[in-house]
Amino acid sequence: MLKIEHIGIAVKSLATAVPLYEKLLNSQCYKTEMVESEKVNTAFFKTGDSKIELLESTDPDGVIAGFIAKKGEGMHHIAFEVANIEAEMERLKNEGFVLLNEKPKRGADNKMVCFLHPKSTNGVLVELCMEISK
Repeated sequence: MLKIEHIGIAVKSLATAVPLYEKLLNSQCYKTEMVESEKVNTAFFKTGDSKIELLESTDPDGVIAGFIAKKGEGMHHIAFEVANIEAEMERLKNEGFVLLNEKPKRGADNKMVCFLHPKSTNGVLVELCMEISK
């Protein structure tokens, strides 16, 4: 069974969104990070056994900027924690899911990630993530 690792939320501005979520969750942001490959700044909040990841675009042509232009701010993706990302990618591909990347790539929060195409997951962008061994 897969565990929800985090929910990603696209925001226009971390400067505005972080204080809002600190009030909402009654918790402080524990980490911010820039992910150059994805052209985003991120901010993380712990929520019990899961997390909230706020995503702010660093590029007007980036994926998050495009998402916000099309759909507005809001839920962008749901991420599931996996023990072996390559094996899980292979399993899901064999089950008929469409992968957006053929190989895992480095994501935020010390994770290797892969995304599943929303057309194969009832319109939801799904991320698989695996902790990078230290």
